[in-house]
Amino acid sequence: MSTMDTAAASSIRRDETVPIALLLAFAGGYIDAFTWIIHGVMANAQTANLVLLWVYGSIGNWTKALHFVPPILAFAAGIMVAAWLRRATGARASAIGTLIEILLLVTIAILHNRLPDLAGTLGISFVAAVQSAVFTRVEGVLYSSVMITGNMRQAIEGVFAVASGEGALRLPGIFVVLCITFGLGAALGAFATKQIPNLALGVPVIALLVVLLRCESPGEEASS
Repeated sequence: MSTMDTAAASSIRRDETVPIALLLAFAGGYIDAFTWIIHGVMANAQTANLVLLWVYGSIGNWTKALHFVPPILAFAAGIMVAAWLRRATGARASAIGTLIEILLLVTIAILHNRLPDLAGTLGISFVAAVQSAVFTRVEGVLYSSVMITGNMRQAIEGVFAVASGEGALRLPGIFVVLCITFGLGAALGAFATKQIPNLALGVPVIALLVVLLRCESPGEEASS
């Protein structure tokens, strides 16, 4: 690796490294599958919740339509908390945000049998919002760890640029792997939710614990 490449790599923030992005994408897909199977709403993809709200509302089925309002509001609340967190804690926002996610998921898992709608729909959408707003870049480039639409666009545009003789393969490769990892997380989330529903949330908690450790590890600044 050249001196310039080494300098560029060393400037990558710990919370923007590829391993952390992949762990977050896995957790994002997993949580979305869990929430859809258990509650019939999306934790991450608020576009789907909004579309279904209006679809059911347009045919007068307000009982179904209003089912999609709480996760949208919880997601909005999570975004606001994450915005405050970034302003108040600066570089520590990623670690603190991850810790909040872990604590909320553990609380949700405990309360899920008694308060399933409140703990699941509201809590998990809040968790997804915090994650999406705190972790916004991988190696300095905007991405999403809770949905793949933008990542897929980045991957396709990157591959097109490489095929046209412009750009390098590394960045589109990262986005391709992000999309695949999100899908694998959703697949495992669906399987675990059906097989061990009471313990299913332990898997994303483990992934987030690894994220927290990597964010706080002094030697992880430029690993990817």
